[in-house]
Amino acid sequence: MKFIVSWKLPQATYGECIARFLKGGGMPPTGVNMIGRWHGMSGGGVAIAETNDPKALYAWQAEWSDVISLEITPCLEDADAGEVLASVKG
Repeated sequence: MKFIVSWKLPQATYGECIARFLKGGGMPPTGVNMIGRWHGMSGGGVAIAETNDPKALYAWQAEWSDVISLEITPCLEDADAGEVLASVKG
């Protein structure tokens, strides 16, 4: 399953977050495939990750939760979303 992982860097932990990212790259643990990651210029960003192991995804979130605010949302690709929307009675 794919997930949208979005984050926001608070000013209070900005330096620590940068140092941690530069040291380890912020890569996910085994069991989570990071499809891509983009950094916005406003102190936030988004990644798309894929996993069938929610505990591994939670471990990635927990590793960063002391320095950034994370939101993780399951997501669908267009074809799958279209199937669901086509079945909705309007």
